[in-house]
Amino acid sequence: MLIAHLSDPHLRPRGQLYQGVVDSNAMFAAGLAHLAALDPRPDLVLITGDVVEEGTAEEYAVAAEMLAGIGLPLLVIPGNHDEREAFRACFAAHAHLPATGPLHFVVGDHGPVRIVALDVTVPGEHHGDFDNAAAIWLEATLAAEPERPTLLMMHQPPFASGIHYIDEYNCRGGERLAAVVARHANVERVLCGHIHRFMQLRFGGTMLLTAPSTTTAIALRLAPEAEPASYVEPPAMLLHQWRPGTGLVTHFVPIGCFPGPFDFF
Repeated sequence: MLIAHLSDPHLRPRGQLYQGVVDSNAMFAAGLAHLAALDPRPDLVLITGDVVEEGTAEEYAVAAEMLAGIGLPLLVIPGNHDEREAFRACFAAHAHLPATGPLHFVVGDHGPVRIVALDVTVPGEHHGDFDNAAAIWLEATLAAEPERPTLLMMHQPPFASGIHYIDEYNCRGGERLAAVVARHANVERVLCGHIHRFMQLRFGGTMLLTAPSTTTAIALRLAPEAEPASYVEPPAMLLHQWRPGTGLVTHFVPIGCFPGPFDFF
């Protein structure tokens, strides 16, 4: 099973730039074009939040139009820049989304790997929170199919990255989440967005990954006194391939056209 994973497109109304600097819509369009050219075609596409920048109806109209031609099963969760009810309306055709409350869901009909989505966003805030209600839901959901390989997708990562100005807005309750995940050995990966960089670490007895953004990258500044900043680095996505006997292999995939192919390896 092949799963494409994009994150944080921060789409804007037509003609407007993200943060007044970059054309996030064009960069996401390039990501979708790269996705369409993959061979073999993915079985499923994930987007781990911040679909739009300000949560407006105009931005979600852009998102709906851009995603309409994707031609692949699509699972999307909200991020802190999304507006929960406008997001729910935009993706109303996604029957797995709940009609009220947090947008947790589970989908298992696209292949051998089950996808569990956890909405840790806090409306009106930029940090996330894995609260007691979310813990009860996740425990029951993971326990329902204990032998099936599972990916857990969420937006804000539940750990401190070392970049202090983004860590202020991580997902609180990370120790509680790690404890739940540790009780379920079938969780192959925890997949996050939000941080606009690729990172990986062991978490709850499994691996946690953050996906790069299709737009800007948060500056990798690890000094405690570092000023917040971003760069327009090459956009990228992740590609997760699950095979029996091997499990999940994750590839970091730059988006764009590059010299090659050459006849050496």
